[in-house]
Amino acid sequence: MKPSAYPFPYSPIVDRPKLEWPDGAHVALWIIPNIEYFSLLERPGGYGPGKVPDVVMWCERDYGNRVGVFRIMETLDRYGIRGTVALNSDLCAEHPQIVREGEKRKWEWMGHNESNTRRLNEMSPEEEKTAIRNTFATIEKHTGKRPAGWLSSGLQETWDTLDNLAANGCQYVADWCNDDQPYVMNLDGGKSIVAMPYTQQLNDKSSIEKRYNTADEFRQMICDQFDVLYREGAKSGRVMAIALHPYLIGVPHRIGALDKALRYICKHKKVWKATGSEICAQYRAQIDAAGVPKRKAARR
Repeated sequence: MKPSAYPFPYSPIVDRPKLEWPDGAHVALWIIPNIEYFSLLERPGGYGPGKVPDVVMWCERDYGNRVGVFRIMETLDRYGIRGTVALNSDLCAEHPQIVREGEKRKWEWMGHNESNTRRLNEMSPEEEKTAIRNTFATIEKHTGKRPAGWLSSGLQETWDTLDNLAANGCQYVADWCNDDQPYVMNLDGGKSIVAMPYTQQLNDKSSIEKRYNTADEFRQMICDQFDVLYREGAKSGRVMAIALHPYLIGVPHRIGALDKALRYICKHKKVWKATGSEICAQYRAQIDAAGVPKRKAARR
């Protein structure tokens, strides 16, 4: 992608043709557990300078992989929801038991860098290419399926990231949190990639860790956002993403908030419990080659 102040055509949501989900659903519910690997030999990305080993910070995150992630799995199982995991590929070798449990549930895997301690915008161009290529290859090796989607660690990209992703067969990317519907990013060479609505708001990391919301406040945020999107989705389908981190929502005093939020959402009939690739495919089926939604012919 060439450097640009506004890289893709502006598309106000009120000007778009109707987007339809299966069975007339108003909302595509997309749950993204971020299952990450942190090396005790490195400082977690985005946390600034500090001494290694940082036992306190590392242990908090390791709790999520040892305990919290399995609480999330049980909670999603209760409501028949398959997670779309943003997966650090290093975790495949270090904690294969987690991958096996996700495979039992037919969860989907997105690339999420090799480790959460190394971000794309801190790498050289060649390092970035290698990291993206290795992430896809490692996840494919351990799951038998190449990831269709990508979420960068820290949502950090370079001007080369989208092209590197497209070159590796990536179908959708979740770094661009600027819409409630998917949209197409057209790249050089006739390639394109779908921007999938992710969230910095309904994200336990930003809500609980950065804004100090309580678990109950996070639950209320989820329910309030769902109410608005469900109402708007009656006119044109919306995507509702919920981003989770096992070391945050997976602790005993917070997991109940997630359970209550999902119970509330799943009481509604017009909810499509989907994975990232399912949403991407349904969206792609409704747009033309230029990435413009198809308008249906008027009835006579």
